[in-house]
Amino acid sequence: MTAATRLRQAWQRRGLLALALWPLSLPYRALTALRRALFQAGLLRSERLPVPVIVVGNVIVGGAGKTPVTLALLHHLRAAGWRPGVISRGYGRASDDCREVLPTSRAAEVGDEPLLIARDAGVPVFVARRRADAGRALLAAHPATDILLCDDGLQHLALARDVEICVFNDEGTGNGWLLPAGPLREPWPRAVDLVLHAGPPPGGPAPQFALTRTLAPYAVDASGRRVPLDELRSQPLHALAAIARPQDFFAMLRALGLMPATEEALPDHYGFSSWKRPSNMRLMLVCTEKDAVKLWPTHPDALAVPLQLAIAPAFFAALDARLASLSSPRH
Repeated sequence: MTAATRLRQAWQRRGLLALALWPLSLPYRALTALRRALFQAGLLRSERLPVPVIVVGNVIVGGAGKTPVTLALLHHLRAAGWRPGVISRGYGRASDDCREVLPTSRAAEVGDEPLLIARDAGVPVFVARRRADAGRALLAAHPATDILLCDDGLQHLALARDVEICVFNDEGTGNGWLLPAGPLREPWPRAVDLVLHAGPPPGGPAPQFALTRTLAPYAVDASGRRVPLDELRSQPLHALAAIARPQDFFAMLRALGLMPATEEALPDHYGFSSWKRPSNMRLMLVCTEKDAVKLWPTHPDALAVPLQLAIAPAFFAALDARLASLSSPRH
């Protein structure tokens, strides 16, 4: 068991390790509260953009499923007549500038999650360290855009937002403590507009809606060719995941009847520049979509199994009602 896995397990209860780390969470709590207070007092400034901004984020460390939620929101907004764009920091990229993410971009330059969104959603995507910079650049390059989604950024208070959506995985708030004693980046509950949760409702005053996550019944290669998972059940597979919770992906594969011969868990946002394929070339490579955008340039035969979400329809009704209440001269 890795140290990261041991720590994640410790975050689920208030055991000895969490108790030992709890004193270290107190300075973190104080700094978090101070930073928020400075923004509320106007001593630190939040920049407002000329279109509505929806922030999709979380209060726990990693693996909440923000990017799949962003993709689902983009599909809904386009169907409702909006012309959305996406802004992000582009976590894990080597560059630190403001740039547009194109389907032909390299993940190392723009980040794996923004590249996945640009390829899957076909909407304008910009990345920058300051999300407001990305928003201004996107609106200048694509002036028809009338709403922006910020993929991750609940704690990025320098960007003013109109709707906050907080996403929880099935672990919820864990032991309820802040880093490093627990998984929370900031105290919960806190004020947000909407909550999506894969496990039990996390509590708090915001409307809360269930979501379920399943793998698609097919995989895709670099050319877009779909391979039914039924055809892979009898094949020797090497399952690969460089995400926050790789074991979730492996478990979901097994639940669908795929039994990988080998499984390889790598750190979240792993770059794959030094990765070596297993010497057993008979093993077909199966991975997540986020990994595929980095693997396909050198391993176009890698099969990515998409993650599919089912979100309660009431969530989208609540989102539409919130957006209808905004004053948006551009829509």
